[in-house]
Amino acid sequence: MVTLKGEHIFLRALEPEDLEFVFQVENDESIWELSNTQTPYSRFLIKQYLEQAHIDIYEAKQLRLVISDYKHETLGLIDVFDFDFRNRKAGIGILITNEASRAKGYGGEALSLLVNYCFTQLQLHQLYCNISEGNTASIQLFKKQGFQEIGLKKDWNLVNGKFKNEFLFQLINN
Repeated sequence: MVTLKGEHIFLRALEPEDLEFVFQVENDESIWELSNTQTPYSRFLIKQYLEQAHIDIYEAKQLRLVISDYKHETLGLIDVFDFDFRNRKAGIGILITNEASRAKGYGGEALSLLVNYCFTQLQLHQLYCNISEGNTASIQLFKKQGFQEIGLKKDWNLVNGKFKNEFLFQLINN
């Protein structure tokens, strides 16, 4: 069963050639709020990260995949984090980097592929995500995939001097 290839996109492992792309993403201050990043990353650190990207998810407790179309254009990143195999759960995050590529179904297809992978290949029981209250596109994306809002963390993140609420969504594999 192929789980990481869809109709319009596929998910692939990070490659050394992704250095500049990951460097641009990690140092884009406009999206630091999404990942709770507060300081820039050097190319050296990202190069070291890419060199370690081959480590098994069971050891690293995370997995980052590149979202690519079949023309091999890099569209974004999708992550599994806080991987807890004992309790069969993990967090998920997604970013379509180029605004021109957003709202075209790539995020939904990537999320669907990753959810399927997590439930079939990794045999997880549940997935969760954290979404800032104002991020309506992400809220819609995850709801469309079947994630349910299970909580609101009030004043959870300090962004530009103001506290923002954050929703917690969950998807349980029945």
